[in-house]
Amino acid sequence: MEGADECMKYRSPLVSRYASKEMAYNFSDRKKFSTWRKLWIYLAKAEKALGLSITDAQIAEMESHAEDIDFAMAAEEERKLRHDVMAHVHTFAHCCPSAAPIIHLGATSCYVGDNTDLIMLRDGFDVLLPKLARVIDRLSNFAEKYADLPTLGFTHYQPAQLTTVGKRACLWLQDLAMDMRNLQRARDDLRFRGVKGTTGTQASFLQLFQGDHDKVMMENQIQINHPAFLTLAYLVTGQTYSRKVDVDCLSSLASLGATVHKICTDIRLLANLKEIEEPFEKEQIGSSAMPYKRNPMRAERCCSLARHLVALMADPLQTASVQWLERTLDDSANRRISLPESFLTADIILSTLQNITEGLVVYPKVIERHIRHELPFMATENIIMAMVKAGGNRQDCHEKIRVLSQEAAAVVKQEGGDNDLLARVQRDPYFAPILGQLDALLDPRTFIGRAPQQVTRFLSEEVRPLLEPYNAKMDVKIELEL
Repeated sequence: MEGADECMKYRSPLVSRYASKEMAYNFSDRKKFSTWRKLWIYLAKAEKALGLSITDAQIAEMESHAEDIDFAMAAEEERKLRHDVMAHVHTFAHCCPSAAPIIHLGATSCYVGDNTDLIMLRDGFDVLLPKLARVIDRLSNFAEKYADLPTLGFTHYQPAQLTTVGKRACLWLQDLAMDMRNLQRARDDLRFRGVKGTTGTQASFLQLFQGDHDKVMMENQIQINHPAFLTLAYLVTGQTYSRKVDVDCLSSLASLGATVHKICTDIRLLANLKEIEEPFEKEQIGSSAMPYKRNPMRAERCCSLARHLVALMADPLQTASVQWLERTLDDSANRRISLPESFLTADIILSTLQNITEGLVVYPKVIERHIRHELPFMATENIIMAMVKAGGNRQDCHEKIRVLSQEAAAVVKQEGGDNDLLARVQRDPYFAPILGQLDALLDPRTFIGRAPQQVTRFLSEEVRPLLEPYNAKMDVKIELEL
């Protein structure tokens, strides 16, 4: 019956369908409210150390009940009190009767609420960063493997000069490396709200310690010295830490979403050309109606979720802009959704992208055929220069090539035939002096410039050093359940 009841309620697919266990736990009620209790315990320890009348027995009682949270009682208390923090104060006090008088002493709701949110943000980044590192690592291996494989470049999604498969992957990698640095900086910039009181002035704690400013400052320092908390505190806050912090964190995730959308869109376009495909399972079905199809389902999922991640950026921007004076509560309900969903969505995207990059399939023969189709047009300047070196007139040669190119283009566009420009050049007596050079002039490897060298240098100087802190976490593989 319990399973049947669950089917009668909406569940976010971010958790029920996609997210990793570690990210789902990071924003769970268990993590949130057990962290609240740890904060209350450490607050009591700091206040005792600074001379308040708190006993070891009271602290021991709180510690013994740090994890056994009666969620049903807390829910009932919140229904009565309409205040989530006080509901959990009462629930904690119920199982800690001797400690009840000193739980939450001097604190405001944001002492547990905001400090816990900051811890969750930091821990969320700690889940994402190794995943992003693994995506970069897999894609780096791919770029290195195909560093010198020529492929058609596209501008305006029209065939352009050649690049290489590996060089194109480095364009993706460059954006991901920027995201890596952005996420790391956002994570490292996080600070603790600490103990600040209702409007951030620490007035309640100054009263507790009878006007002793040094003790108030020491209490804040004791808090941030706890190994589970953040190592620096914001020197000034209102009732909450500045909601610009949320903007900073979620903007780095939204930027990652834009990167992933671009990468996966490219993969989808290349899949249409049958040049590159994402992994496709042996028994996977691409279409219920068209059994031959191999749809880029994973890349499409990444694009779909990336749009959601980018759209979530509007929430913290709006919230930060409407926080009146020291604080308004219209941030609360929005943040309960936007903060977890941003991290959950980024987590899903990175897991899926890792799966894609671990199994990308390249079809060199298809790529070669596409090059052969377009290369004669691209080689016309090389043919002109070769003819000039052989004694020809550039303008005469240009006109010959122009006429032959237009004729070949008509065959391609109007008759649906193959590009026969090369055959036309070979049949024209004018080009007899360079016929022996045509194969060399049409070698795709002569059209890729320094792409292979750029790949080697980029991976060596910018990508590999970025991954060094995560080398111990590189062996994790992703098996997508759906």
